[in-house]
Amino acid sequence: MNDMTETDVAIVGAGLNGAALALALAREGFSVRLFDAAPIEIRADEVFDGRATAIAAGSRAMLRKLGVWARVAETVEPISDILVSDGRVSEGASPLFLHFDHREVGDEPFGTLVENRFLRRALYDAVAESDAIEHVAPVRVERVDYGTGWANVHLDDGTAHRARLVVACDGRRSRIARDAGVRYTGWDYNQTGIVCTVEHERPHEGVAHEYFLPSGPFAILPLKDNRSSLVWTERPDLAKAAMGLDDAAFGAEVARRFGTFLGEVTVTGPRWSYPVSLSLAHDYVCPRLALVGDAAHGVHPIAGQGLNLGFKDSAALAQTLGEAARRGEDIGDLNVLRRYERWRRFDNTAMALGMDALNRLFSNDIAPLRLARDIGIAAVGRIGPLRRMFMRQAAGMTPGLPRVMQENAR
Repeated sequence: MNDMTETDVAIVGAGLNGAALALALAREGFSVRLFDAAPIEIRADEVFDGRATAIAAGSRAMLRKLGVWARVAETVEPISDILVSDGRVSEGASPLFLHFDHREVGDEPFGTLVENRFLRRALYDAVAESDAIEHVAPVRVERVDYGTGWANVHLDDGTAHRARLVVACDGRRSRIARDAGVRYTGWDYNQTGIVCTVEHERPHEGVAHEYFLPSGPFAILPLKDNRSSLVWTERPDLAKAAMGLDDAAFGAEVARRFGTFLGEVTVTGPRWSYPVSLSLAHDYVCPRLALVGDAAHGVHPIAGQGLNLGFKDSAALAQTLGEAARRGEDIGDLNVLRRYERWRRFDNTAMALGMDALNRLFSNDIAPLRLARDIGIAAVGRIGPLRRMFMRQAAGMTPGLPRVMQENAR
């Protein structure tokens, strides 16, 4: 064991959450090793991930303080308004729609659309420039041995690394977490998300649209220039058929759902699909282990909050560990880690169950429910305080944000 290299924190999984956590921990003065099974050049490739993410105000503040935001600033598109409507593919949007205007709750936009390909590259560039972070890839973690004072991370290349804390950032139903005895609750939604980018004739004016169709939500998210990112949720069999269409037929199917309000629509670039499910860890922490992002909670993408929740986890864990270290506490001690769990569990669970309820309410074509939800949409649109509450939630204007996510905090 004497030949083991040592670090303060070992992060398993170098996706967007893992990289952001590494930077947040380095900012708190910790040494970090970031382990990833995928080669860095593959994760940084533009075709690796075609999704776009709505970055809330707190996440934007965090990325700015971590030296990441300036690297993507020229590629982003602010979301000024959100239009939500019930609908059917053959009928278009319901005349009863909910309009969220950012000016009701402040001068800042609800969020900022960033293409994951640009955000990922910016995070990796910042990681590479940090003397406190070592990005190790491609490697697989074979096992982790947890002991008194340290955890030993054994890799498939035969090396071993000793850390005071291990953080699982390896996705839903994390293998690292399950190997440590963490159990999960969750279910499959019998839905598949299809993601692609379109160009359109007319400008979107920074307006995001979300149509609730019987098979699932269809979101149109504004990107820089006359482009939008589509997140089309469909039944798995129909999604498989759609993904199997040639470019012309797929484009026609997208245009049928998109409508003509922005003129002619053309699909550009590749398309992606992924299953939609919910996953909630029973515990966020064990001795010398913490779960962050999808490893702790995988939520429905109906509100686009998954990555923002993960960034809140990263910020909260980094702050909790930094405060513990300054008090001379052991950062892998369960009592320390429980503070992080108490901070994040309720917010994440409430969001996950709220998104689950919305999806179940809207992803059907049952006449009584359709009438009730249309009335509900109209009511929220007319009740100012209720409407503004939803708007603040969409913008990430919630109390109890970690310091790094507060614009005016150090």
